[in-house]
Amino acid sequence: MIDLSWSHILIVLVVALVVVGPKDLPRLMHMIGRWMAKARAMADQFRKSFDEMSRQAELDDLRKEIAALRNERPFAGIEQTLHEPVLPPDAAPHLETHALEPPEPEPVDAAPPVPIPPGSDPPPP
Repeated sequence: MIDLSWSHILIVLVVALVVVGPKDLPRLMHMIGRWMAKARAMADQFRKSFDEMSRQAELDDLRKEIAALRNERPFAGIEQTLHEPVLPPDAAPHLETHALEPPEPEPVDAAPPVPIPPGSDPPPP
């Protein structure tokens, strides 16, 4: 950036006042302000387009990495291991038939058994 001190700015303003004149100085300042605004807008647009290009390049790199990982499938061995049975093959059919059948409910008695005191006759059924 241009490094101007207050003394330099004062000298530029005095020279502009002498060269342009006091009558046209506000119009000149307005025109310089417009040019500065246009220059800032163009610089901002350039920066935004440069940022967008860098983001696009990063996205392309990420897409390439994802495609490479999909082609390599580094976890294919783990996936195959997860799908292998844990029990030996001869025990698996026996367990599968029991696993598919629902468990039988236990019979429920109507009333709990009544203890019979010793030396008395059992009640009739």
